[in-house]
Amino acid sequence: MSDAAAAPKPAIGTFERYLSLWVAACIAVGIALGYALPGLFAVIASAEIARVNIVVALLIWLMIVPMLLKIDLGALGSVRRHWKGVGVTLFINWAVKPFSMALLGTFFLGYLFRPWLPEAEIGSYIAGLILLAAAPCTAMVFVWSNLCDGEPNYTLSQVALNDVIMVFAFAPLVALLLGVASITVPWDTLLISVLLYIVVPVIAAQLIRRALLGRGGQPALARLLAALGPVSLLALLTTLVLLFGFQGEAIIAHPLVIALIAVPILIQVYFNAGLAYWLSRRFGVAWCVAAPAALIGASNFFELAVAAAISLFGLGSGAALATVVGVLVEVPVMLSVVGLVKKTRPWYERSLPA
Repeated sequence: MSDAAAAPKPAIGTFERYLSLWVAACIAVGIALGYALPGLFAVIASAEIARVNIVVALLIWLMIVPMLLKIDLGALGSVRRHWKGVGVTLFINWAVKPFSMALLGTFFLGYLFRPWLPEAEIGSYIAGLILLAAAPCTAMVFVWSNLCDGEPNYTLSQVALNDVIMVFAFAPLVALLLGVASITVPWDTLLISVLLYIVVPVIAAQLIRRALLGRGGQPALARLLAALGPVSLLALLTTLVLLFGFQGEAIIAHPLVIALIAVPILIQVYFNAGLAYWLSRRFGVAWCVAAPAALIGASNFFELAVAAAISLFGLGSGAALATVVGVLVEVPVMLSVVGLVKKTRPWYERSLPA
C-alpha cells in the first residue's frame, strides 16, 4: 500500500458535514457583497497575469496543496492498473463533452429559450458554452477528488494527461465546433495556469512531503494533513464568495439570462458525470477511480474558457458571459456530484468483480 493510501483523512467533523449550507451562505454573501461593493471586487479582479487572477490562484493553492501532499510520486506507475478509468475519462472529455455541449446549447439557447434571450447574442452564448466544454478542468479536480476519497495518483496522472492533450487539441476542436478557420488560443493563460495549478504546487507539495517523512515519518504527515483540512475548505468557500462577488452586479441585473444559460451547463455536468460513472462501472473500474473519473469528465477549465472567450469575442460579449456562468455553476454543482457519487458507492460496488 502506498503512503497516500495509508494516510488517514483529515477529520473535519461538523464543518464538513454542513458544507452544503456553508456553500449556499457563501453564494448569497458573494452576490450581496459584489452588488454592494463593486469597486472592491473590481480591484481584486484586476490582480491578474494573463487573465489568471492571482488572489484566486493563491486560494486554489491552499485548496490543492493538501491533496497533493497525499500523492506518492513513486507510486504513479501503479496507475497502469487503472487504464480503463483513464480511457473512460479521455473518451468523455474529448469525444463526448464538447459535442454534447454544442447540441445542448443549440437546443436550449438557440431554440427553446430564444424568445427570452437577446437575439444578437444567442450565437455568442452558444460559442461560450462550447469554449467551456472544450477545456477539461485542471486545478479544482484535486479538490473534488479529495472530497470523494478518490485515488490521488490516478487524479494527478489524468489531469497531467489532459493538460498535454489540451495543448494540441483545444484550438482545432473549438475551430471545428465554432466553424472558425483560425482560433486564437490564449497560450499565456494556458501555460501559466498549468504552471500555477500543476507544476509549482506538485513540486512544492513533494518537497514538503519528503521533508516531513524524513523528519517525523507518516505520523508527521498525517498531523499536517489533519491541520490543513479545514484550511482547504475555508479556501474553497472564500473562492466561492469571490467568484460570485465578481459577478454580483451582473447576476442581479440579468438574473433570467444567467439562469437560462445555466440550464444546458447543469444538464451537461450531470450527463457527463453520470455517463463516466456508468461506463466505469460497466468496465469494472474501482470506485476510488470511478468517482474522480466522473468528476474530471464533468468539470471545466474555466480560466482558459473565459480567457479564450474574451480573446475571440471581447470582454462584454455573450460568450464571455456564458463562460462566467460556467464559473458560477462549477463549485456548487460539482459539490452535488461529489455527494451523489459518495451516496451511490454501495450500488456501484454491488456487482463489481472482486
